[in-house]
Amino acid sequence: MNFDYNEEQQLLADSVRRFLAKDYDFEARRKIVASKNGWSPAVWSTIAQMGLTGLPFSPDYGGFGGGAVDLMGVMEAAGEALLVEPYLATVGLGAQFVARAGSDAQKKAILPAVVEGKLKMAFAHSEKGARYNLAKVEALAKKSGAGWEITGEKFVVLGAPAADVFVVSATTGKGMSLFLVQKKSVKVKPYVTLDEQRAGDLVLSAAPGELLGAEGGALPVVEEVVDFATALVCAEAVGAMKFACDTTLEYLKTRKQFGVPIGTFQALQHRMVDMYVSYEQAKSMACLACSKVDSPADASDRMCSVSAAKIKIADSCRHISQEAIQLHGGMGMTDEMKVSHSFRRLTMIAQQFGDAEHHLARFASLSS
Repeated sequence: MNFDYNEEQQLLADSVRRFLAKDYDFEARRKIVASKNGWSPAVWSTIAQMGLTGLPFSPDYGGFGGGAVDLMGVMEAAGEALLVEPYLATVGLGAQFVARAGSDAQKKAILPAVVEGKLKMAFAHSEKGARYNLAKVEALAKKSGAGWEITGEKFVVLGAPAADVFVVSATTGKGMSLFLVQKKSVKVKPYVTLDEQRAGDLVLSAAPGELLGAEGGALPVVEEVVDFATALVCAEAVGAMKFACDTTLEYLKTRKQFGVPIGTFQALQHRMVDMYVSYEQAKSMACLACSKVDSPADASDRMCSVSAAKIKIADSCRHISQEAIQLHGGMGMTDEMKVSHSFRRLTMIAQQFGDAEHHLARFASLSS
């Protein structure tokens, strides 16, 4: 398997890294995180101007027709910079449902606006007691004239405070279905997550919604899109791991003890090598996950590969983030050090869309 980007993918990744290095350094990010919105409209506009919001969507709607493999470089750069803008929530989740399950009219109304950066979306699915079970949905949707009314609560909706339109899962008489719901129709309780991103809980009280896809046929689409988003966060984790490894190596070269750099101590060299081995393994598995969600393989093969990748990514997230803090010493935990924020993001990614235990169980059930 070839793990190298092609020329276009490499050029795109390099341009994103240059932009983030210039306009999204750690101090700039700190100011954005501390702002009222918790994300920057100016940065979002630049992301759209660079074509990143249109990368995975059809050229029929202004996109470039790419896939998860094409997004890998973008997500790795986002992971290195600890991007807090609602890119994953919009491009990796919300708009993916429209692209895969929407009618022609819904695609024409929503996707061009997403590509232009004028519309942000979020996927509202998680409920109390569901853990990582995608099939557990208790929110109810009832017919109301030509439309639907949705009642229920959704929790930890990534990007909810910034979203203009939500994709909401709810149960009808035929099973789980998806609906497009405008932000003005729901009550959002916003908050800041451990990794300084913005999320929110949603309360829907007979909120008007528009059916997205076939009634009762949502689960396979939800599984497909969540696997796509899982592959993207695996790529994001690779970027965050790379930063953690590189900054820790630089620290070992410059921090002195007993008159010599601590990087000359063999025990620390061994630990540093183990971190880079974990990073390379994680990168390989992220490549596998992204290639599988892009290929027309059967759902079982896709789910097996994504779960295998997430198991390794979760393990590497724990190993690299904790070692980076350990090797930095006490200062690694301070808010002023970027590595402490990378630790938070890697800790969250290890849990996002299913932790190692969940994916190990899914992998075992699919492999038997």
